[in-house]
Amino acid sequence: MFLRPRTLRVLRGVSQQHVRAFGFSGSSGNSPMSPRGNIPMPYIEESSAAGRKTWDIFSKLLQERIVVLNGEVNDYMSASIVSQLLWLESDTPDKPITMYINSPGGSVTSGMAIYDTMTYIKSPVSTVCVGGAASMAAILLAGGEAGKRFSLPHSSIMIHQPLGGTRGQASDIMIYANQIQKTREQSNRIMQYHLNKAKGHEKYSLEEINDLMERDKYLSPEEALELGVIDEILTKRPESEQEKKEKEEKQGGGDAPQAS
Repeated sequence: MFLRPRTLRVLRGVSQQHVRAFGFSGSSGNSPMSPRGNIPMPYIEESSAAGRKTWDIFSKLLQERIVVLNGEVNDYMSASIVSQLLWLESDTPDKPITMYINSPGGSVTSGMAIYDTMTYIKSPVSTVCVGGAASMAAILLAGGEAGKRFSLPHSSIMIHQPLGGTRGQASDIMIYANQIQKTREQSNRIMQYHLNKAKGHEKYSLEEINDLMERDKYLSPEEALELGVIDEILTKRPESEQEKKEKEEKQGGGDAPQAS
């Protein structure tokens, strides 16, 4: 998480140290949906009585109420994610949304826009870490619906306090220092709230959260689960109720007694 020098905004990028640590490209692309600018775009063609329709993969996932946060958290990514969340809520307010996160973090203000939208809308937002979630992205991961925060088994999660820097007159530096301290306290309160909501988890004091996020802290999924950042590690997608029913019917048909 980064603060932009001498303003309440945020630095335009994440540190190259964190980008390298999580294996992300330094470029965020020009599109609001940054994955579209950085990877070959798969398309899906569907045929129906009305004719043929072609969808890009992210639009098709959005139809299934799946949102993908892939890459740096910046103004473009925030605008895209917030818009998707608001549209999905307006479409079906009570139906859950799943957000897949693979991000080295980035802008605090952009990330807080996503976080506040997640908690504001009626639709519960489940979060899933795929690959990595660092800094602001880790807060978004922890900020998912209680009991519905997941990680795949080989993901990496990193938490820390906000980073930033400035230069100028002493009074300007003092103003900036006060603001980054407020941002740190805000981030720590958010993490405290979500870690304490973890099922069966001990209650953390704000002082303990401050110590926990004092320096870069890298977590395996098992460590994140123990800490309360996530609720479960996913190794295999669970069967749907329809799949279970079909499986039971198939097994029941095979075990039917034969006439003598």
